[in-house]
Amino acid sequence: MIQIRDFHDVEARPVGEGVTMRVVMGPAQGAPFFNMRVFEVQPGCATPLHSHWWEHEVFVLSGNGVANTGTHETPIEHGSTVFVPGGDRHQFRNTGDGILRFICVVPQEWLEGVPSQSHSSQG
Repeated sequence: MIQIRDFHDVEARPVGEGVTMRVVMGPAQGAPFFNMRVFEVQPGCATPLHSHWWEHEVFVLSGNGVANTGTHETPIEHGSTVFVPGGDRHQFRNTGDGILRFICVVPQEWLEGVPSQSHSSQG
């Protein structure tokens, strides 16, 4: 069944200093393969610099910031799309005066046990 709701109706969980995440689509909504998450990063704050096996697809909804690889920063803003391959270090940092808000789509964690040929985008 199709589900429609306002992302503001989903509880925002803190995931770092000045960073919140809402899982707006995931297992609780019947999504078996992917999670859609909305992050909000306050001015001057950033997500942790980290890496993991899965890829990210990111769409910036509002604000200004940088996508950081640990050695290189690329500006991002409203309308930017970002692909982060699995295994690549990454961080999103707010460089603006307002909230940096973005959608991030990632696979369900149980896919880690699936052979790599089953998800060819693994990096």
